[in-house]
Amino acid sequence: MHFTRSRDLVVAAILGLAVVYVLFQFAYGNLPRLPLLAGATFAVLAAVEAGLAFSVRSRVRAGRVRSAVGIARMVALAKASSLAGAFLGGGWIAAFAYVFPRRDELVAAVSDTRSAVVGAVSSALLVAAGLWLEHCCRTPPENHRGTTG
Repeated sequence: MHFTRSRDLVVAAILGLAVVYVLFQFAYGNLPRLPLLAGATFAVLAAVEAGLAFSVRSRVRAGRVRSAVGIARMVALAKASSLAGAFLGGGWIAAFAYVFPRRDELVAAVSDTRSAVVGAVSSALLVAAGLWLEHCCRTPPENHRGTTG
């Protein structure tokens, strides 16, 4: 398994943007309002992953890793989170791009704009936390093992 590349994140974000924008073009009038805190779930996941990252980093640096399988699972979680955050972040940006210009003509667009901002920020936090967790799972060079800082 390779570490997440920036081009993978960009492709995921563009796909999310395209899918959601097309969906909104054809079906926005039939969709329910976007819940304000729908995207905030990603902020919670980002906080959990950031906590895991600090824990993993300290164990890797101290050489107290009991199982390589556990670290591999953390890398898989981190990779999945950053890709999901990028895809859905693109979707939230598309939602924002669709509803922001329409907030003067549609009442629902005002609250949907707020929801899209919360979702986009939370998705960005999830991408950052996923990348940080992935970074913390890397084995440090030999001269840094057991040192602090």
